[in-house]
Formats: sequence, C-alpha cells, structure tokens
Amino acid sequence: MAYKKKTWQEKLAGPPGFPKIISLAPGLPCARALQKAGAKPGDTVVLVPPEEVYEMMAQVPRGKLITLGEICRHLASHHNAQYCCTLTTGIAIVTAANAAVEAGETLPYWRTIKNNGELNTKYPGGIAQHRQLLEKEGFHIRQSGKKAFVQDFMRHLFQPAA
Repeated sequence: MAYKKKTWQEKLAGPPGFPKIISLAPGLPCARALQKAGAKPGDTVVLVPPEEVYEMMAQVPRGKLITLGEICRHLASHHNAQYCCTLTTGIAIVTAANAAVEAGETLPYWRTIKNNGELNTKYPGGIAQHRQLLEKEGFHIRQSGKKAFVQDFMRHLFQPAA
C-alpha cells in the first residue's frame, strides 16, 4: 500500500486530542527552549492544534506583526498553562501559512515572524516572498548574511486580546 502524503489542509486539522496540557519534563522536545525562558520541570505546557495558531495569525492587522513568543504567551494564558510548546507552535505557524496558500485563502501569515524579528525561511516562497510581502506593507527589511530581519519590529508588535 502506497503512502499518501498529507496535504497542508489535512495537517492543519491537527492531531486528535489537542489542545493538550502536559507537565514539562526534560525529554520534551521544546524543554530546553522553555527552560531558557524560565520554565522548570513540572510547569504546565500547552500543546495547541494548528487551527488555533491559524486563528491567531488571522487576527494580526495590516501594519502590525506578531512573533512566535507572543503567540505562545497568548495561547498559554488562554489555556491556563504556564507555557506553550514553542516547537509545536512553530510547526503550526508554517503549517498554517502553507495551508492558506494551498487553499487560496488570504491568511496574512507574513505578519508572523520569529522572536528576534527574523523572516521565516519555511514560508511559501521562502525569505524572498516573505520579504516582498512585508515590504509591500511598508516594513523595512535588513539583510544579515543569509538571514533577513524586520527593522524595529518591536514597534509594530500586535497584542492579541486576552
């Protein structure tokens, strides 16, 4: 029997049983990143479905940006958890962007950037398209080697409603 690769839309539907709240343990793939943010073993961590991340990304208005960290803070608070798994949320961000393009939807995924203002190489069209879409909205991008960053991105951060 041949393996059928899932479409981005199927991936967006996410795994069953999410959202899921777990306790932070050393073996958790995002444990090191969360510990750098101050998490301790036993702290609660939410794993969210990609649809929730999609909904957050859809809220970001023109002229504003949101980071993985902001999305995680909001989702952790929404689910009464101390932290949100940055790994699964990062994967969900890329899934949402690709699912929107696949379906011909107008999700403004390009307004979601990495925590340090860096553009996402895994978005449809890579950095070149990400840059083009942001510049079209008036954002200034600076190149640093192979990476690109939104200048003064902190001034443009979107704060989701609680």
